[in-house]
Amino acid sequence: MTAQKDIFLYNCWYVAAWDHELIDGKKLARTILEKPIVLYQGESGKYVALDDRCCHRGAPLSMGRIEGDDIRCMYHGLKYDPTGKCIQIPGQDRIASSLVVKSYPVEERGHLIWVWMGDPELADPDLILDYPPLHDSDWKGLPAYLHYDANWLLIVDNLSDFAHLAFVHTNTLGGSEEYAYTTKPVAIERLERGFRVERWHMNAESPPFHKKVIPDKEARIDRRNIGEMLIPGVFFLQTLFSPAGNGAEKGNLEGSRQYRNCQFMTPETRRTTHFFWNYMHNFDLENSNIALSLRDSLFEGFYEDKAIIEAQQTLLDNDPDFRLRVIAADEALTHFRQVLAKLIKEEKEKKIT
Repeated sequence: MTAQKDIFLYNCWYVAAWDHELIDGKKLARTILEKPIVLYQGESGKYVALDDRCCHRGAPLSMGRIEGDDIRCMYHGLKYDPTGKCIQIPGQDRIASSLVVKSYPVEERGHLIWVWMGDPELADPDLILDYPPLHDSDWKGLPAYLHYDANWLLIVDNLSDFAHLAFVHTNTLGGSEEYAYTTKPVAIERLERGFRVERWHMNAESPPFHKKVIPDKEARIDRRNIGEMLIPGVFFLQTLFSPAGNGAEKGNLEGSRQYRNCQFMTPETRRTTHFFWNYMHNFDLENSNIALSLRDSLFEGFYEDKAIIEAQQTLLDNDPDFRLRVIAADEALTHFRQVLAKLIKEEKEKKIT
């Protein structure tokens, strides 16, 4: 997998940062699709994404200085506007038109900074996979970030199959190994750019992360997960915990507690990944400890994922001829990989023609 060429889809929006990473004049150096970029917010509030290399001697612009909406390289003082055009050279009046750095379309949605790495003429902001709960005051959560030493598709695979909750997260997010044996997807929907899976677990013990934030920790629950995975690597999850036997599967949500989870996998390189996420709840919103507890529980669970996925990546690196096998539970993730491969192939063919 790591030796494969043309593994990235360029003409789509990727999450590059949370907005709080760019407050107070901070400059963020971040590699996206193996391209080094610098992100910053100008004094006007405008977000800027540029190639993180001064075109003069290749010094990092992320070590530069923000001046209004512009950025100055602090090696020889060249200043660039948000389009990447050099607009000032100390001691030199004439500026060649070739003195530019690449700029990338950038947008903010729901406290996320999105960047378009492909053809800027195709960068339609309406294509951003915005997540409404991030804007909704009825939902509360805390933004978070992890870095994976693994290809983003291995993380997509992990999130595509809820059965791993039973084994990787027995004592954190899953609850017990019973989850893998007694539940099956009730619906798998193949989408044009991804998939949607619904899974129920009836009359079960609450998983540890949920027990930490509810008063009745022994109550049995009916649990529903609805996951949606979309190109290039965006995961939305609806989770419902309802009193066992209450009829939630028939629409009775009395006494239920719900969560909304968004996760964004952005390739840093072909074997490293930026992972952004927020786990939100809609109950007891005045209690800020719930959001803190959920964030900490998800960190605990994701570190469990991280350990096994990074070990998996190392083994795959050591044996590039190893072929991944498919089982019945892989229907959704297989569809996702096929759709992504098709889009990458089509994109490459358009560039050739």
